[in-house]
Amino acid sequence: MANCIKPLDMNGLAGRMAVLPAPAGKKAEILFIYGQHSSLERWWGVLKYVNKYGAVTAPDLPGFGGMESFYKLGTKPTIDNYADYLAAFVKMRYRRKKVVIVGMSFGFVVATRMLQRYPELSSHVRLLVSLAGLTHYDDFIFPKQRYWFYRTLGTVCSHWLPARLFSLLLLNSLVLRHTYAHTYQARGKFAAAHSPEEFKRFMDMEVKLWHINDLRTHAYTLVELLTLDNCTKRLSVPLWHVTVHGDQYLNAARVEQHLRVAFEKVRLAESKMKHHAPSIIADEAAAAPLIPSKLRRVMSRL
Repeated sequence: MANCIKPLDMNGLAGRMAVLPAPAGKKAEILFIYGQHSSLERWWGVLKYVNKYGAVTAPDLPGFGGMESFYKLGTKPTIDNYADYLAAFVKMRYRRKKVVIVGMSFGFVVATRMLQRYPELSSHVRLLVSLAGLTHYDDFIFPKQRYWFYRTLGTVCSHWLPARLFSLLLLNSLVLRHTYAHTYQARGKFAAAHSPEEFKRFMDMEVKLWHINDLRTHAYTLVELLTLDNCTKRLSVPLWHVTVHGDQYLNAARVEQHLRVAFEKVRLAESKMKHHAPSIIADEAAAAPLIPSKLRRVMSRL
């Protein structure tokens, strides 16, 4: 894995990107955009699986994966700013090449907004793939009370002092290791651990993710998602959307409804996974179910 990780400097922000060469006989260029609470290591299993279909590049997003945040530049981590960042990366990395964009959850949100803000890039996109993505805040299935709890907490923690206090008091290793697995947000994740050793691997990765991802960025982008409306400009790029059978965050019917407002051509496939995303330690075999057979056939023809 280490051989595939390269340094990335975008607009003065230092991060990394994963670059996986295409296997023999494959020419497709695939750009993978991860979601919140992420790192390249967390998505390595998915990257390796998608690599079967072409060369894969996965850049860090500012504030995630250990990359410096937009706050260093004196700006906020808005979806518009992420869209501008991604557009700059696409222009730098691919120039006149055609590319397949695979966006995971928040990554799909950013890719959609990029194409809405930079319509000239649409002609370079062979295919857009949504992995458990969304286009509107109504796609969430949170009860109203939980929705407002998340939105209020995100608003508060997007400020420096509350974020610093929250990190010191609740995101230190000792507290996370004793409490995190029992929270509403994490119970489903840790249910996939089938042994004490696997549980420890889950916890080690979660602690690392909470420490390398910028809390202010996480909080601000949470509010951005909870107020999202990417249905204001219709896109003509071909879209394959993967809905996850056991998604604990999104309502599949509402997601489809909004996708058909935002995109002219929408095709659907269902993953039988029990959660929104593969586990945080998923290897290539464990990550494979995220890509349903319908989409695999499409990807194999790229």
